[in-house]
Amino acid sequence: MTVFIGAGAGFAGDRTDAAGPVAGALAKRDGPRFLMFETLAERTLALAQVERRRDPSRGYNPSLEAFVGPVLKTCLENQIRIVGNFGAANPRGAAECIVAMARKAGFPAIRVGVVEGDDVTNVLSSEQFAARETAGALLADAPPIVAANVYLGAAPIARALDERADVVVTGRVADPSLALGPLIHAFGWRLEDWDRLAAGTLVGHLLECGAQVTGGYFADPGVKDVPGMDAIGYPIAEVEQDGSFVITKPEGTGGLVDRRTVTEQVLYEIHDPAAYLTPDVVLDLTAVELAELGRDRVRLTGARGKPAPETLKATVCFDGGLLGEAEISYGGPNAAARARLAIRTVKARMARRAPELQVRADAIGLVSILGDSAGSELASSWHDATDVRVRFAAQGHEAGEIDLLMGEVEALYCAGPAGGAGVRRRITPRLASASCLIERKLVAPAVYFVGGNA
Repeated sequence: MTVFIGAGAGFAGDRTDAAGPVAGALAKRDGPRFLMFETLAERTLALAQVERRRDPSRGYNPSLEAFVGPVLKTCLENQIRIVGNFGAANPRGAAECIVAMARKAGFPAIRVGVVEGDDVTNVLSSEQFAARETAGALLADAPPIVAANVYLGAAPIARALDERADVVVTGRVADPSLALGPLIHAFGWRLEDWDRLAAGTLVGHLLECGAQVTGGYFADPGVKDVPGMDAIGYPIAEVEQDGSFVITKPEGTGGLVDRRTVTEQVLYEIHDPAAYLTPDVVLDLTAVELAELGRDRVRLTGARGKPAPETLKATVCFDGGLLGEAEISYGGPNAAARARLAIRTVKARMARRAPELQVRADAIGLVSILGDSAGSELASSWHDATDVRVRFAAQGHEAGEIDLLMGEVEALYCAGPAGGAGVRRRITPRLASASCLIERKLVAPAVYFVGGNA
């Protein structure tokens, strides 16, 4: 028996039309089939926590309907089961949204499994979280905790599928667990079968970033050319009982799958190839072998596993203050000099009015990535620039100081230098985050169901 898992999304802002070709390809296969949506990075979860603070009914992926809506009918008609972490800070809300979509589409009996237990906000005190921080001392002063979410593993996903869920919604789980859960369910793998769990984790690792493995992040014109980028296909894994698997993509889509694209994704975000830590298993990649079987088909074998870690990673979010951003443009002859003068003017005034606030200034598109102008004269590379967009930014907890910066940038309209235009400004509340290691005994994953005969 072969199990098929397709990737419908690799992050929260991914293309919402990407899952259609994958679902269509899965519909033509025989055997257990799953469509996986990975949409939850640390930043995404923090933003979801902010949204839920504003509105308790929200806090799940705001693009949920755009992601799932176009493929829900195809999946339900063809017994393709959907697994996604689009629950973010509110898995129950996401599940209820999916049930409503299904009923509207003519599927009133849909059964949605909800994985909970990742929210450990009230499990430990601020001081106890601080004692478990993995690096740095962001929690040393015991700031009020907004939310703390632990990375759950694959077992509760497998349980929800065992109990006939058509769709499984999670909050914070390890990204590869979104694929490993379906594989545990379909093959009946034991939770101590470390080599098979390692193989399933590698499957999830290759699928979790969507089109990265089919040429997206790989593409570099003239160096690593990728055809059909405007219609790039998202990956599908064909997995066997022994854990060997093939990575491919839907026929007729752009992109490519070859030894190079897969190798890049195998090594993506891997600190130690012999010990990639997940809640389910420690993955050892050192004996993994890749073989090109034909066009857009790469087979992987050799993943090995070691017992899962004793602790689980948690992301702890706390109040990060306010981010103020303001932009202004200068164009025409001598634009760079006028932009420099604007930066010196604003910084000098802010140094008098709010001396504790650190102000950053960037020439967007010129020195905003490889170097910034914070605290230094701007790069000589803009000497001849005739179109300069300057971005000012500052972060702090005092709204009044941030407002001062916003006002100073807007005042450049008339207070000079000449030709300033197109001011935009905004203030954004922020959450900061830290990583902690939490004892497994403190975490209690749970599964419940919405819709159907729940």
